[in-house]
Amino acid sequence: MADFTVRVELHDATSQDYENLHQVMISSGFQRSIISTEGIRYNLPEAEYDFSSESLDLESVLDKAIALVNRITNNRSIFITQSAGRMWVGLKKSA
Repeated sequence: MADFTVRVELHDATSQDYENLHQVMISSGFQRSIISTEGIRYNLPEAEYDFSSESLDLESVLDKAIALVNRITNNRSIFITQSAGRMWVGLKKSA
């Protein structure tokens, strides 16, 4: 299974645009949190998502993200990385 980190920035956006973005992304399998190897769930920074897939590659995940974000606006930046391992500090635990 491949894991991806997806960062989205909406330019000239309102808070409602970001709420709509979160709804669209979550309904399509993107998560706003990440789970540690100890099973603890942590919140990701605003407009950053975790996505896992057994069949999609990096380009396909980008295409999927573009299509979803374009439902909100075409005035956006999207940055995706495929994980070979993850570490973090300072993320808050999910409630």
